[in-house]
Amino acid sequence: MLSTKNPSARLLALLAVFAIVAGACGGGTSTAPSTEPSTAASSEPSADPMEALVAAAQEEGNLTTIALPHDWCNYGEVIDTFKSKYSIAVNELAPLAGSGDEVEAIKANKDNPGPQAPDVIDVGLSFGPDAKAEGLIQPYKVATWDTIPDDAKDAEGYWYGDYYGVLSFEVNHAVQPETPEDWSDLLDPKYAAQVALPGDPLASNQAIQAVFASALANGGSLDDAMPGLEFFKQLNDKGNFLPVIAGSATVAGGETPVTIRWTYNALANRDATAAAGGDEIDVVVPKNGRFAGVYVQAISAYAPHPYAAKLWMEFLYSDEGQNLWLKGYCHPIRYPNLVETNAVPQEQLDKLPDVEGAVFPSLDQLAAAKELITTQWTTVVGAVVK
Repeated sequence: MLSTKNPSARLLALLAVFAIVAGACGGGTSTAPSTEPSTAASSEPSADPMEALVAAAQEEGNLTTIALPHDWCNYGEVIDTFKSKYSIAVNELAPLAGSGDEVEAIKANKDNPGPQAPDVIDVGLSFGPDAKAEGLIQPYKVATWDTIPDDAKDAEGYWYGDYYGVLSFEVNHAVQPETPEDWSDLLDPKYAAQVALPGDPLASNQAIQAVFASALANGGSLDDAMPGLEFFKQLNDKGNFLPVIAGSATVAGGETPVTIRWTYNALANRDATAAAGGDEIDVVVPKNGRFAGVYVQAISAYAPHPYAAKLWMEFLYSDEGQNLWLKGYCHPIRYPNLVETNAVPQEQLDKLPDVEGAVFPSLDQLAAAKELITTQWTTVVGAVVK
């Protein structure tokens, strides 16, 4: 079980139940950055691999990302730091897109090396293996590969976990003064036309997993997500479900008073709204159905800037990059290693929420739930989220 008094033990306990990818448990080997691309870099056989990669990436001069809102996991500071550190421009596509949209963007731009082709993606766990199977991503192992848990990465380096959070209720108190404490509370008439999802359940990983999480508190299990669809049908039939894609702005503005979002999104928005003198926002992890979700990084097989993409990965999985995510309330995947090496600021540890009892679905469970929810949402729930 998890303990808020001992963050290291809490995260180690969470990772211990990471039954994600049985085939990825063969262990990883630390691999230095590739230096093949740049003539200038490869002409010096004794050159430091990282220096060679930086030179090759700077020669490309650009990196194209997709679906990275600045308030998601502190990505604003992550992107700004990368640009400043390496003097590489970052072209940011569709910040509010979902995981499915990211994969589709790779498919749509296979033969297009222009600015609409993403170099890298950050997607829900279940999207990584699918993208690999379709030949849409390429393998690359960062220098810190050994410190990424084996069960949170593809053994061949096609994708690797980056961070995780737990689903929570984010409530604008100016509109709704009473914060729900559990999933069942959302059915109360007081929440009429107020409960929103952070995306379309037909494409958004976060929305799909919110439906999955609700199943755990309504008679379902990690192997049975159908009660989640039935729960949202109840919400919709009662008039409590608000079919609007929610985000930080809609929560802060009171348009989506009760929103189900990852802890790191909700907490960051709470802080930013308070700093701006806005409405009071409360964030609570439900008592039951505590559900943890992992996101993964990957490089497009058709990346127009493959070396900038590799440098981006090196940065994200460095101590600096991992701590920037932690600053945004995300639990970085290398967290146990960071704690072991005293590389985590104590003030960040103290800000992490209580997520005791949170469960991690396996890759197979995620895939099954995703298939069920995306194919049955329209039939069972009948709401069009837009």
